[in-house]
Amino acid sequence: MNENEAYKTGLAVRKKVLGEAYVNGAMANMNAFTEPLQQFVTEHAWGNVWTRPGLDLKTRSMLNLGILIASNRPHELKIHLKGAIHNGVTKEEMVEIFLQCGVYVGAPAAVESFKIAQEVFKEMDAEKKAG
Repeated sequence: MNENEAYKTGLAVRKKVLGEAYVNGAMANMNAFTEPLQQFVTEHAWGNVWTRPGLDLKTRSMLNLGILIASNRPHELKIHLKGAIHNGVTKEEMVEIFLQCGVYVGAPAAVESFKIAQEVFKEMDAEKKAG
């Protein structure tokens, strides 16, 4: 792994948004085949884009939710819902994001988003009670 400055910065932001446990798990599951992907995502997405000064992390998370809904990426949506909560996106704001996507992407996308969000909320509540 090339731990250049963008990678180091990206890793810190990635852990801040998605949680240290998730990122450490992704890194622990890395192998020779997936290492280039982890390098790319951490360095470019997290180190070069998420750290730009034009938008705060909350706004970036809100955009991500809409993009992931529109591109039908339920697994990534689940991960980024947790990140959005860490970045201060409220459930009320999520409702508005999901409804907005429902109008422009389609009702099935909104329905699926509400379903996934409820699963995430339940998981996070269980984690709080356990920990």
